Amino acid sequence: MTQPQATPDRSASEQDPPPAPRGRRLHAARVRYRAFRMKVRARPGWNLAWRIGIGVLGTVVLVLGVLAIPYPGPGWLIVFAGLGILATEFTWAGRLLSFARGYYDAWSAWVRRQNRVVQALLGLVSLAVVLAMLWLLGALWFAADLVGLDQWTWLQSPLTS
Repeated sequence: MTQPQATPDRSASEQDPPPAPRGRRLHAARVRYRAFRMKVRARPGWNLAWRIGIGVLGTVVLVLGVLAIPYPGPGWLIVFAGLGILATEFTWAGRLLSFARGYYDAWSAWVRRQNRVVQALLGLVSLAVVLAMLWLLGALWFAADLVGLDQWTWLQSPLTS
């Protein structure tokens, strides 16, 4: 990282200081959040509104994550983010987050310890689940129709007629 250069209208001592390291900025943000939260907790009406807002936001993110699990993408990450949001206000969510992270980490470690054949089979099962979900939602038929393969009627979802 280079230091800012002095400009003709500002001397070197008047230049902006270099940005604080990430850890100090994060600590400062946490301190400001805690101070804000203490002010909100001091007022029961504001505290109730805050907790309801966090509860609604965390629940929406959690539900979206659960819906996204079978699809390609960050489904589990969204679930953990929703639980993390809820855990800022609700101790049960913090316990559930710790429990879920423990099982997720244990599952990931177990998969890494398996040989390549088992890992490949697990990957194929995951692929089959993703394709089944895309088929049920009609995404495969939509994609086939876009590229002119509308004669492949077996790609049509049984749920959309």
